[in-house]
Amino acid sequence: MLQGDTIRLKCHFKTFDGVSVDPSDVKLTIYKSDQTQIEQISLDDTNRLDVGVYFYDYTPAGELNEFIFEFAGSVNNKPILSRGKVEVKFN
Repeated sequence: MLQGDTIRLKCHFKTFDGVSVDPSDVKLTIYKSDQTQIEQISLDDTNRLDVGVYFYDYTPAGELNEFIFEFAGSVNNKPILSRGKVEVKFN
């Protein structure tokens, strides 16, 4: 992604059997590459595209060269999460 641009972060929560599932208390956490938390955002139905599919349009701070994002929630009182890394470039 280019510095100053907005990126759509997206995840698809599934069970071990591959069935889409909506977790409760879905949160998006943004970390620096050294795993220091930058911010945490609570998501709701406005961030839900389909069963188990969540997104958030994010514009990272200008000083970040990369960041890690984590979508997390709970299904049957057990944690479920998905992580990814985004490299930010200035071109």
